[in-house]
Amino acid sequence: MRGERVLDELTVHQLLGRIVYFHVLLIAPGLPAADRGPASGPACCRHRTPGSRLRDTTLEGSAWGALLAVAVELPGHHKPCPRKSGTCCPACRVTSAAAAVGSGWAAAEHRAYHQRSPAPGLADACGRAAASRVGRVFAARHATACAALDRLTAEPPAPEALPSVDELPLTGELLALWADPAATTQAPVTSWLNHCTGLGDVRRVLESRRTPS
Repeated sequence: MRGERVLDELTVHQLLGRIVYFHVLLIAPGLPAADRGPASGPACCRHRTPGSRLRDTTLEGSAWGALLAVAVELPGHHKPCPRKSGTCCPACRVTSAAAAVGSGWAAAEHRAYHQRSPAPGLADACGRAAASRVGRVFAARHATACAALDRLTAEPPAPEALPSVDELPLTGELLALWADPAATTQAPVTSWLNHCTGLGDVRRVLESRRTPS
């Protein structure tokens, strides 16, 4: 991606590791039972444009592969290319996985704190923002072109459509950390999350902060 700062590998691993850690510890235990069958979305860049030549990047077994594994745990939100993943555009695979994390986390947090699904558009906006922000880091890191990612970054969700860390702490931090990760030096946005062991803990912290002392 032209003009995008390239992060070092350690920083990328820290960012991805934080996603995996919070998903396993906080999000996954509260997910409702869902059909684990295969889901699919639109074709990736490579399969949408026959004959296109894109740099191959092996994702399985890498830190980026961990992001794909998290996305699989969110079947209602993960919409990968219907073709064989090993031949797909790697940037499309990363962006679809990031979209699943953004939208899936937003929905899970909203249900946990408000006992209902989020308003239409919230999960989608979080998914699109996560896909754009994570995807552009991947593209810069691997010097990979992706038409779908270009469209995402050209039309980002309006800032007012996205939750703050005071509304949905996990999703808000995810989006904040990836918005300009080179500038954050990997400092957690909401460090108190490190002391929570479930979404119930997060809800109690939020409620205590809203209650006048």
